[in-house]
Amino acid sequence: MDWFDNIVKTFFDVEAMIVVLPQLLGTGLVNTLIISIAATIIGVVLGMIIAVMGISTSRWLRIPARIYTDIFRGLPAILTILLIGQGFARFSQTVFGPSPYPLGILALSLIASAYIGEIFRAGIQSVDRGQLEACRALGMSYGKAMRLVVVPQGIRRVLPALVNQFIAIVKDSSLVYFLGLLVSERELFRVGQDAAVLTGNLSPLVMAGLFYLIITIPLTHLVNYFDNRFRTGRRKATPPKSGLDEVEEIQPQSPVALTYGSNT
Repeated sequence: MDWFDNIVKTFFDVEAMIVVLPQLLGTGLVNTLIISIAATIIGVVLGMIIAVMGISTSRWLRIPARIYTDIFRGLPAILTILLIGQGFARFSQTVFGPSPYPLGILALSLIASAYIGEIFRAGIQSVDRGQLEACRALGMSYGKAMRLVVVPQGIRRVLPALVNQFIAIVKDSSLVYFLGLLVSERELFRVGQDAAVLTGNLSPLVMAGLFYLIITIPLTHLVNYFDNRFRTGRRKATPPKSGLDEVEEIQPQSPVALTYGSNT
């Protein structure tokens, strides 16, 4: 059983996990959530702009949106992060100081916006075109009809896909460590990696992986819940009525008939 003891000691050393736990909670988890949430918010805003440009009738808006989407969806995430983080490092230092933290968020935002833009575009185009035509017939402008009627319905339909995209951003946030974050800015993966290098044990990395699972698994089930809820609808099916109930509802007895029935 030596091999089993070696596996347990290498991957599931409880003492090594307990030692790194405060740093994972206080630094790694906090920074991972900050990076992921900030990148998602910026990505949603940019993605909505890209989606509206992508469905525009103007080629001057549609073609740049297509090129933007193709570039940031086609490049590997790590390549985009390195290009943004190293290419704009000098500019970032004059604005944000020596920390590459904002550039990591920017890179993830650009990647996320390309995917989120396609998600929004698909959701908006899935709405029946007759609704837009009905709004125009009522005197609404194109922009007002899209803003008040079409876009809200499209967003509601793509909520599960948006949650899936947030899960992807949480996992991609581990790539930001390539930019060389400060000690106080390191996310879950970098904290676990540093502890694993110092101790020569992989248990801190396993602990970091558990934190990723704690974030992503509930979100995955939330996606399934939203998907089932939107497919089945909010109203529960009511049991069918009996034939007698239908007859009574359609032909209720009048007071005259009741009186006649009692006299006989």
